[in-house]
Amino acid sequence: MVSSPSKGVGINVSITRKWATKQNRALEILIRLKQLYPDATCTLNYETPVQLLVATILSAQCTDERVNKVTPELFRQFPDAVALANAEIEELEKLIHSTGFYRNKAKNIKAACLMIVQKFGNLVPQRMEQLLELPGVARKTANVVLAHAYGINMGVTVDTHVKRLSYRLGLTEHQDPIRVERDLIRLIEQVDWENWSIRLIYHGRAVCTARNPACDRCTLSDLCPKNQLPDTQPER
Repeated sequence: MVSSPSKGVGINVSITRKWATKQNRALEILIRLKQLYPDATCTLNYETPVQLLVATILSAQCTDERVNKVTPELFRQFPDAVALANAEIEELEKLIHSTGFYRNKAKNIKAACLMIVQKFGNLVPQRMEQLLELPGVARKTANVVLAHAYGINMGVTVDTHVKRLSYRLGLTEHQDPIRVERDLIRLIEQVDWENWSIRLIYHGRAVCTARNPACDRCTLSDLCPKNQLPDTQPER
């Protein structure tokens, strides 16, 4: 007598098929995003890895457009890690005030640059674990710096746009950025991790906005199970 498959095996097969479907959908989404935004790149202005690091820290809870209005004068006065590490905290606060949370950002920028100078030989680290040692640097900032300053894909950058769109597209069931990143890493080839992030950010700004997304003109609408999913909570 041939025994029937166990319940556990059936569950595992179901899970495997579920992820295979998500992988196919993620690949098609990425193909379309590449066609839609062929020249997509980081919209923060910078000349060096440390400037990108600082700009990314400033971009927390702030638009890239606003950051790009602040950094020219900031980098004119304090162009490198040594200068930023030696800057008066009050002067940094004054220069970055309009980016919000300026006291905490100024403290972290100064402390991070001091560590870069003292511990890392005045070079922004190229390893994830070392970047995460820097004050004010979490995985989002580290992924941006590694990908755009050094061309190293160590993870998927998950900002508010990537989190929102990945959820709406049914590629994750989570809201926590770390869990979202883990889900996306399983779906997307490493070479495309930053391609996914930067193009999804462009699409989130232009079409799939937090409120009133333009589904009627979205090139991903036929791939989006949004109507079958509870939408994200309004972002603040």
